[in-house]
Amino acid sequence: MPDSYRRIVLASRPRGAVTPDNFRLETVATPVLQDGELLVRNHYLSLDPYMRGRMSAARSYAASQALDQTMIGGTVGEVVASRHAGFAVGDAVVGVLGWTELAVTDGAQLRKVDADKLPLSAYLGAVGMPGMAAWYGLNRIIKPRAGETIVVSAASGAVGSVVGQLARLQGCRVVGIAGGPAKCRYVIDELGFDACIDYKGGKLEADLAAATSDGVNGIFENVGGVMLDAALARTSAFGRVALCGLIGGFGGADMALHNARLLLINRLTVQGFIVTEHMELWDQGLTELAELVASGQVKYRETVTQGIAAAPEAFIGLLQGFNFGKQLVKLI
Repeated sequence: MPDSYRRIVLASRPRGAVTPDNFRLETVATPVLQDGELLVRNHYLSLDPYMRGRMSAARSYAASQALDQTMIGGTVGEVVASRHAGFAVGDAVVGVLGWTELAVTDGAQLRKVDADKLPLSAYLGAVGMPGMAAWYGLNRIIKPRAGETIVVSAASGAVGSVVGQLARLQGCRVVGIAGGPAKCRYVIDELGFDACIDYKGGKLEADLAAATSDGVNGIFENVGGVMLDAALARTSAFGRVALCGLIGGFGGADMALHNARLLLINRLTVQGFIVTEHMELWDQGLTELAELVASGQVKYRETVTQGIAAAPEAFIGLLQGFNFGKQLVKLI
């Protein structure tokens, strides 16, 4: 067992855009395990947009990230020491152990995974929290029917990419919104979306209108602001909106909705959701996702940064849309 390990803590709360100065890299001593505890060596750290909201002291659906404590974050790794009856050395486990190379835990909210069936990294993406967000928002809120048109923002990201593929498997026409020609080509050619709008092309509303001439029945929203506004303008009567994220507002962009009147005119159902509030469905959703990924019916892509010291810059890049697919930090 190593005598020490490195972690990243929140050193200060951002004022506007996140900067490297908001974080601090520390080396700390490895604690002695007590009865009922285990030590996990993390292999991968997940970086996700929700972390930006947790860095703020503003009231939200969950407690703010504490200053001078390990940054919150999903992890997948291996048990390297155990005094816990439910976990053995060598077990592969997924949890929320944070931006840290090692972690001592009592095993609460830790889940064993099969490292032979899928790569460990997949359990932080398509078969992890992002995949579950896609599965829940699509199946429980949008409830798509074959032949309907679904619009997905951040379509090349960890959540949006899974949403579109699941909708296609259910017989829907899927239109993505992504940033740049390369991401749009990937969304269409690799993921099988029917169309993809490059919002950086300067013609978001016109291009989306051309791609959705028969209207939009469902919107899976990850960004908000102008993208949600453009999608609302294309909605048909009794459309459904699954509001998963509002990453577009993290940089101070205008999030006003000029087409809000369509919420009434088209009798839309809009529901925001936090996927961790629906843990009773995770076994079902993750089992389905694992089979789809293992069979190649759902594909995924990863952007992997090496080493815990690089996590802050990778996170800042994620908020700016630099990642392609799921953003991970490889720790070993």
